[in-house]
Amino acid sequence: MTPYDRLKDLGLALMTPAAPVANYVTHVVTGNLLFLSGQGPRHPDGRFENGKVGREVDAEAAYAHARLVGLNLLSTAHAALGDLGRVRRVVKLLGMVNAVPEFTDHPKVINGCSDLFVAVLGEAGRHARSAVGMGSLPLNITVEIEAIFEIAA
Repeated sequence: MTPYDRLKDLGLALMTPAAPVANYVTHVVTGNLLFLSGQGPRHPDGRFENGKVGREVDAEAAYAHARLVGLNLLSTAHAALGDLGRVRRVVKLLGMVNAVPEFTDHPKVINGCSDLFVAVLGEAGRHARSAVGMGSLPLNITVEIEAIFEIAA
């Protein structure tokens, strides 16, 4: 079963990746690694999920936002590689949660992305990860995640 079959089974479709909002590129390929710039929870219509986790947004909603970020990251990887079948392994994620100081469930939030990667990529989706809280994120988004993938030539 391909990653595309798994996405379809999950009722998900890849999106057109967003253009950079500042002076950077969406991805860089060097050697056998694909580096994906940090992305937020952007819907196909361009709308972002905003708010402070632990105040306006609860952990369950933020988990769904992180899952949406995962879909955006997979969409960017597809655009960069032409085929998600080239992903040998998700190496590392850095997940940032726009949270109040008292919030402590950052790993549970970022599981939204991690769980999606395993569901779509199987064992290749398992990865090392950091999940941290931030005082703020661009555009007041709830979650930002960046990724590093090992890829086949």
